[in-house]
Amino acid sequence: MATKRFLIPDGYNKESRARFAEVRMRPAWQLYRDLLVKYIPDAEYDVWLSSDEETPDSYTIEELKQYDGILWPGCNLTVYHDVPEVKRHIDTCQKGFEAGIPQFGSCWAIQVAAVACGGECGACDKGREMGVGQKVLLNEDGVTHPMYAGKPRVFSHFMSHDDEVKRMPEGGTILASNGWSKVQSASFKYRNGEMWAVQYHPEYDLNEVARLIEARDEKLIKLGFFKDLAALKEYTGRLDALVAEPDRKDFRWQLGIDDDIMDDGIRELEFANWVKHFFG
Repeated sequence: MATKRFLIPDGYNKESRARFAEVRMRPAWQLYRDLLVKYIPDAEYDVWLSSDEETPDSYTIEELKQYDGILWPGCNLTVYHDVPEVKRHIDTCQKGFEAGIPQFGSCWAIQVAAVACGGECGACDKGREMGVGQKVLLNEDGVTHPMYAGKPRVFSHFMSHDDEVKRMPEGGTILASNGWSKVQSASFKYRNGEMWAVQYHPEYDLNEVARLIEARDEKLIKLGFFKDLAALKEYTGRLDALVAEPDRKDFRWQLGIDDDIMDDGIRELEFANWVKHFFG
């Protein structure tokens, strides 16, 4: 198989990336790079730090055709804000569809895809969903979709979002929901292309989620997820303890974490199936 090339657009600005580094969290683009080379070891990739002034504003359709796929990490931008950083992502996603390039993404990527295809997004009715999201349920379209081949019909996954898809576009199909958001995953067919996207994070592991909680400490305390910084640190310490001893029954039971979170083969299956479906 010829070497495959991918574009990874990372919309976090320098300040946000510095905060991730401060808590020892890998940047968003690296999480997807690591996932990519795990499943396609000889893959080549370019990273587009799209919020940096010194990088291109966008890509032309011809430039995008040099890639075999586009991988969209999460981002703290808000898709319904009328700012250049958001517009260039939506524009690039639309051009990716026009170029017929397979796309995959998580969290804000599903919102970018929905808007790029003509749908709408807004703030979550229930507020922020954070940490281990529970009871994600595949609907009948999800059960038969290739993204979920081998996936349990009900599962937990890593969440970190304030916004959600409010209206699906024509050509979009909801595949999974939970009690927090109706659209937890979807496939989008638009113009010449197809994108699979999830509201949760297959690229995260438990360590990265613990670091993300620490990176968002002030916000999560303000929103009532933790009483204070000591409570937040106690919780991330328990997550770290499970990372160190992943088979500890007591840790798993107390944290409500099962194999769908701890087993890479289950947690990353959506991406693995995307690779298998589009690249063999």
